[in-house]
Amino acid sequence: MKLISSNQVETNRYELVIEIDGETFMKAVNAVYKKQVKSISIPGFRKGKAPRSIIEREYGEGVFYEDALKELYPEAIADAAKEANLDIVKDHIDLDVEKAGKDGVTLKAVITVEPEVSIENYKGITYTPSSLEVTEEDVDKEVQKVLDRNSRLVTVGDRAAENGDTTVIDFKGLLNGEAFEGGTAENYNLVLGSGSFIPGFEDQVVGHKAGEEFTIDVTFPEDYQAEELKGKAVQFEIKLHEIKKKELPAFDDDFVKDVSEFDSVDAYKADIKEKLQKDRQEEADMNKERQVAEKLRELMKAEVPEAMYENQVDNLLDEFSMNLRAQGLDINTYMQYTGLTEEKLRETYRDRAVSQVEVRLALKKIAELEGIQATDEEVESKYNEMAENYKVDIKRVRAAFSAKEIAGDLDVEKALELVKNAAVAEEKTAE
Repeated sequence: MKLISSNQVETNRYELVIEIDGETFMKAVNAVYKKQVKSISIPGFRKGKAPRSIIEREYGEGVFYEDALKELYPEAIADAAKEANLDIVKDHIDLDVEKAGKDGVTLKAVITVEPEVSIENYKGITYTPSSLEVTEEDVDKEVQKVLDRNSRLVTVGDRAAENGDTTVIDFKGLLNGEAFEGGTAENYNLVLGSGSFIPGFEDQVVGHKAGEEFTIDVTFPEDYQAEELKGKAVQFEIKLHEIKKKELPAFDDDFVKDVSEFDSVDAYKADIKEKLQKDRQEEADMNKERQVAEKLRELMKAEVPEAMYENQVDNLLDEFSMNLRAQGLDINTYMQYTGLTEEKLRETYRDRAVSQVEVRLALKKIAELEGIQATDEEVESKYNEMAENYKVDIKRVRAAFSAKEIAGDLDVEKALELVKNAAVAEEKTAE
């Protein structure tokens, strides 16, 4: 492959003129012939046994040229872009073959490339730090969660139902006096105040006692999923069987011994406080990173090609699909359950994709300006780390990710650390 010329034809679009030598092209042509000859029938020859010269005489000298070019042009364009110091973006390629034959190929390819980026004043970015304080109230809230998890329900019969109670009810929904589909159940456990039923339902159960039968009036929301019930006023016939309240265990040393490795309430609460402190620090670091990233987007100047945003949406959707498959669900089934179309699903990832692309472009430029470049040892270490994390052979990791990709990721990580370390905290702390 030989790059003849590289010329910008419009913003983020370059025309490359490339030559592929005759020997390389003829090798590709012969490889295509060997793949396809098995399915070619020529009179006078057994199927799959016709010489290439006979097939070319029958169908034309260029019968295998197109498929040979399909095999060659991706690598040829990639090599040419590298030689021209251009970073290709996956997008539509305008390809024009000017010459193809035994002497070689000359082709023109118009490709999309990453934009020119400029950025200044990225050192000393201001951010609002998060509070790291952990109060006794915070600790008590965590204790309350543990007590709730270890609570039990006990039946009460001497009072009316209150918010927070679990009620056991039968209900039957009526629309214009007729029962509607999905509106009937028996011995249903409903936590009052949970908001799990349509607005107004749970509120009208409050105040009734076990054994009572009553009717409530509610209206379905206008955006309710069942078309026939949207915005409709209905009645529910209710029979209240039982009322249960949550009974919490005593928070003492015996309880602590049962639920943890600690022997006393004080030790247990001290551990909770330490873990909360660690969580607050992690949240603060993430908050700082988010603020710095947003400032980088504001400081960066570039005309980003739309293809970069769309490609990142594709990446995020692929990641989402992988997570769904890990749960035994495919993305098409997920869309059926949620009523989302592919277009709507892509829209949900659009803002995140735009942010990620722009932040990465900014950091990539900062790495260039700061002379940040990952070493071979760092790349090798990253390969080993990924193989360990994914529990796969390192050869598979090398096959999936090029050294250039790994080095690029490391450069961006280092650039981000540089910017974060140089950021300046404002006196005011975030709530």
